[in-house]
Amino acid sequence: MTVMRFVKFLFLLPIAIVLVLFGVANRQMVTLVLDPISSPAQAFGISLPLFVFFFVTLAAGAVLGSITTWLAQGRHRRAERQLRRESARLRDDVAALKSQLPATDIARLSSR
Repeated sequence: MTVMRFVKFLFLLPIAIVLVLFGVANRQMVTLVLDPISSPAQAFGISLPLFVFFFVTLAAGAVLGSITTWLAQGRHRRAERQLRRESARLRDDVAALKSQLPATDIARLSSR
C-alpha cells in the first residue's frame, strides 16, 4: 500500500463513518414538495427517508461538479493535444535532418 493510498484511506474512513451514522440517525420519512404554489395536500411531492434526499443531493453535486470541471479543462486538454502533435512533428523533422547529415557531423552534434 503506497503512502498516498494510506493517507487517502485515513482521510476517507472517518467521512464514510460519519455518512453511515448520518444515514442511520435520519431514517424518518420526510416529504419533498415540488410545487410551491398548490396547497400541500394537492402538491406533487415524494416521501422518502431524509438520508436518501441527502445522499441523492450529495451524488448529484459530485456528478455536476465533475462535469463542470471536465468542461472547464477542455481548453487545456486541447492545448495539450496540439503541443503533442507539434512535438511529434518536430521530432520527425529532427530525425529527417539527422538523416541528411554525414555520420561525423551527427557525432559532433551529439557530443555538445
